[in-house]
Amino acid sequence: MFAQALSSRLDRRGIHYAWIIAAVTFCVMLTTSAALGLPGAFLKPLTQEMGWNTDQISSILAFRFALFGLMAPFSALLMERFGVRNVVCAALALIAGGMALATVATELWQLFVAWGLMLGVGSGMTALVLAAVVANRWFTARRGLVVGILTASSATGQLAFLPVAAWLIEHMGWRTAVLPVLVACAALAVFVFALMRNRPGDVGLPAFGELPGTAPAPSGPPAPLTLRGPFVVLRDAARTQTFWLLAGTFFICGLSTNGLIQTHFIALCADFGMSAVPAASALAMMGAFDFVGTILSGWLSDRYDSRKLLFWYYALRGLSLFWLPHSEFTLYGLSIFAMFYGLDWIATVPPTVKLAATTFGRERAAMVFGWIFAAHQIGAATAAFGAGLSRTLLLTYSPALYVAGAACLVAALMALAVRRKAPAATPPQAAAQA
Repeated sequence: MFAQALSSRLDRRGIHYAWIIAAVTFCVMLTTSAALGLPGAFLKPLTQEMGWNTDQISSILAFRFALFGLMAPFSALLMERFGVRNVVCAALALIAGGMALATVATELWQLFVAWGLMLGVGSGMTALVLAAVVANRWFTARRGLVVGILTASSATGQLAFLPVAAWLIEHMGWRTAVLPVLVACAALAVFVFALMRNRPGDVGLPAFGELPGTAPAPSGPPAPLTLRGPFVVLRDAARTQTFWLLAGTFFICGLSTNGLIQTHFIALCADFGMSAVPAASALAMMGAFDFVGTILSGWLSDRYDSRKLLFWYYALRGLSLFWLPHSEFTLYGLSIFAMFYGLDWIATVPPTVKLAATTFGRERAAMVFGWIFAAHQIGAATAAFGAGLSRTLLLTYSPALYVAGAACLVAALMALAVRRKAPAATPPQAAAQA
């Protein structure tokens, strides 16, 4: 009732309710991504207090990244089955519970349950698939821009909260640094329950950019709403070269962002004598540049060839990773890295979402992107564990940085190989036979 009344009042003022949905989604993704990124700031305190090795904690964080990604295709199914509002509220509860339980963990298996299982599942339920679902359902016009804004919130949340967390860790202990996320999750659950709706029709509106009474554009068969549905979609998508190219580039995207820099950057800076707060501030600077870069990427993806955009994003990221070990970790050197690396931290998402929607159709786009995003997080898990192992065995992160940089250059070439024209949509009979 509240959402319907608010929608009517806004409509009389020429404001579409889709922008309220986008604003709520923005805050949700900002907070849940902050929870996902916080454990990276806890590596040093946990090793010092608990005596656990970096590779042991990294293995838990790697599992969290993998589960975060593998949940993505099923989160699209859950949103179809139970509604976006219910799924988001459940996710916020899981994230808050996982962060709280970690503060009383005394054994590695307890940390695994809190940060591996609960945080992985909860954050996976509101992964970037949520941005794709909201943009595809609520927006016909400005869809690329909306995906860019929502994606920017996800990346910025992972980085912007870290300076506050680092300050709290230094002055009040790492357990206190968890409290802001817990409070934010509780507050957001109230707003989501009151304001979030599944589709524009729930408040008596067409999607933004559509005229009242406009029939949905044909976009291929809908995704099957069964537990097998995501696997049916994966089977059909895996028959195309475009899927494997997008999944491969997104694997490298995760390898070179969440798993590497987000997880290990503060520990990497500590190896060069930089304390946690300045290192976290450099990450926040990346988040600020990424906020601009990802929104700009959404705007560009509405106007230019997404393949060429991806080429430049991956190439620049690769070059910036080659630069990082030679930056001497001075203010000047890290500022250069933060600018070039931050501008395309997750700027790859809007062009990738657009290519997925163009190729696989509007109804299946979210679930197909879920599988592509799963590849992203498997890449992140690989880097989170691999970089931690490199630090334990070789006493340096440099090999991981060089490998990720080279992989980004490969991804740039892979992006150009994506087909310009979409293949024909899978016939409905093929889905029915599954």
